[in-house]
Amino acid sequence: MEKNIIAYINAENAFPASVLELAMSYEQNGADGLYIYNYDDNETTQMHFLQMVKLLLRKVDIPLYLGCCVKRFEDIKKALYTGASYVVIPYERKFPKEEVRLAIDRFGRDRIVVEFNADVDKPEHAYESEKLLEELKDLGVAKFQMKHVTVSPAMNRILERCPLPVIIRDSLVRNDIETLLSLPDCFGVATNFYEGKNVLRVKQTLRKEGIATKCLESTVAFSDMKTDANGLIPVVVQDYRTLEVLMVAYMNEEAFNRTIETGRMTYWSRSREEIWVKGETSGHYQFVKELRIDCDSDTLLAKVHQLGVACHTGNPSCFFTTLCKKEFSDFNPLSVLTEDYNLIMDRKVNPKEGSYTNYLFEKGIDKILKKCGEEATEITIAAKNPDAEELKYEIADYMYHLMVLMVECDVDWNDIVKELANRRKS
Repeated sequence: MEKNIIAYINAENAFPASVLELAMSYEQNGADGLYIYNYDDNETTQMHFLQMVKLLLRKVDIPLYLGCCVKRFEDIKKALYTGASYVVIPYERKFPKEEVRLAIDRFGRDRIVVEFNADVDKPEHAYESEKLLEELKDLGVAKFQMKHVTVSPAMNRILERCPLPVIIRDSLVRNDIETLLSLPDCFGVATNFYEGKNVLRVKQTLRKEGIATKCLESTVAFSDMKTDANGLIPVVVQDYRTLEVLMVAYMNEEAFNRTIETGRMTYWSRSREEIWVKGETSGHYQFVKELRIDCDSDTLLAKVHQLGVACHTGNPSCFFTTLCKKEFSDFNPLSVLTEDYNLIMDRKVNPKEGSYTNYLFEKGIDKILKKCGEEATEITIAAKNPDAEELKYEIADYMYHLMVLMVECDVDWNDIVKELANRRKS
């Protein structure tokens, strides 16, 4: 089992901007996941918390463990609708077992994490009950999370009999991470200890100690790549989401190794003849998502998370100058839907006289919903027709009105795609 380092953030009484900044920092520094919690049972507080998480997940895409107040099925549904990978529910006497069952039936297995307090001074130790743990596993719980763990032979025996992987939540003040990750069935450690630190380097150190952590590791040694006379290999850099080509640069062996070690794109400057980390002066870092090599082993392809812009001119991509162009239609679904969505958003922000889109926005949500309903009915009717041409037009009409609804309700394609990706795991 690969071990995970999960960063936890207490969002109670925290400024949303601070939580977002911290979450992005953890992701950029190599954390394998985030555990963000606010267990305040005030409904207004919870609503604002979930809204913040939804916005955060548009910026961060590592797995999110969301800890929130859960009393009923609706609470779990709202939490998962933010885009969170898991909902973390503390085990108490009033543990909402039936509500959890409803959520698992609705959203699939392995979306719920149950947290236990392992403090030996507490009068109840529900986590010690093998029967209870088996029941929760059979219910469809994904993992258990333990807090206030005291490392001991007794705890080892409990973990050895535990039917699910365990996350240990610990501030690493009294315990060290190597010891915790070495415990039986320990899936990972959730901690706030590495705030502002390079988690990727911590994982590399742990790997050297024999603990299987998630590190970047090249399947091909740099010495096996075909470089030019100066020991350089070109790197084509793409945005990992849009696949837009951002820039082309060069790496020598040192730059390649530093990229693997730090998770930040590092290059060799041919003009300055020195190593440079992209974004070190501008703040526009590139974080590695994937590295590939071509069939001749003489060119690298890097898919990255780009902060800010890639080009020193201020343009998103270095390839902004068109030399010549032949008319063509773009049939890439992602780019077409994104461009159409952006155009609809622009109409909302910058109304255009005579625009049908602006007419819909002016009439409001009820009119937009009415049109979506009408277009859905047209799809049903067209589907009965053996001619598929009519169906594709009706689907296109529906998709347009659906995007108007999405803009009106502040939902974008990233939200939809992330939810589909989450369902693919279940």
